[in-house]
Amino acid sequence: MTFISRRGLLAAGSAAALAAPAAPDLLRAQTATGTVRIVAPFPPGGSVDALARIAQPLLERGLGQTVIIENRPGAGGSVGANAVAKAAPDGLTWLFVFDTHAVNPSLLPSMPFDSQKDLDPVMLIGTAPMVVATHPQQPFRSLADLIQAGKERAGGVPYGTIGNGSLGHLAMTLLAKRAGTNFAHIPYRGGGPLINDAIGGHVPISIGSVALLATHLQAGTLRPLAQTGAQRASTLSSLPTVAESGFPGFEAEAWWGVFAPAGTPAPVVQRFHAALTAAFRDPVVEKQLTETQQVKLMTTGPAELKAFFESQMRIWGEVVRDNQIKPS
Repeated sequence: MTFISRRGLLAAGSAAALAAPAAPDLLRAQTATGTVRIVAPFPPGGSVDALARIAQPLLERGLGQTVIIENRPGAGGSVGANAVAKAAPDGLTWLFVFDTHAVNPSLLPSMPFDSQKDLDPVMLIGTAPMVVATHPQQPFRSLADLIQAGKERAGGVPYGTIGNGSLGHLAMTLLAKRAGTNFAHIPYRGGGPLINDAIGGHVPISIGSVALLATHLQAGTLRPLAQTGAQRASTLSSLPTVAESGFPGFEAEAWWGVFAPAGTPAPVVQRFHAALTAAFRDPVVEKQLTETQQVKLMTTGPAELKAFFESQMRIWGEVVRDNQIKPS
């Protein structure tokens, strides 16, 4: 397996920005003046933060404006999302989200904003499989080992995710139900804190996107047990999927998207979408994201994200309700 560090990806993004050709006049046209703020609703060190910072230098070049990343973690990303929902629709505030964004409406019914009414879709950046991994000092060598241990260990085997109600949490809940085993969920406040405890051996099992775990899988500080995509990722070709491990049809993929405050004018959204597309489709950035981080780049328009988001809300909202999952 060949991976690249988050620092390497940021450097690649900066290098691409310097080498990029002059942006089209559309991107130079000032539809909003001032500093552009991208809200990453998780702590530094996670995949949402990394994607935002990879895009940042290229966005600055394309937009001709300063772009800052603001980390606003809390409540599975809903704290940062609320800040954007309340922001002026002037093209200066944007929201990068993770898969929890589609779960929160079912998990947190008292959120102070409406995910569909108060935020407008901009782009589905891409999707990626998740990986169930363990610390090397743990005895688990396969998903079957983990499932068996869950059946034998009082209280189940502890596992960490980026937060309560995250896709990793829901996927492990489904797996435990289908396998007739027990896992004990430990929610963290984002990917950075989860990784710190996972590689430190403080939590025996972790589940996160390939983009989050890649560096640590390559370094051997985490051992992969299974991946959750419908098919094996190319850089994890020797690692079986959950479906191949005895659970046909099992599929859960992480995703990343971009939203704006509701009412942001269409030309402003189009301008930012064009800048985002140029950033993520830059050859250097695209190669690193698709080949190294195993992100399936989509860079779709608002209509496609809207349809995808609504389908994810239906699928995972049902899991929340069926399993009576509550906020931590």
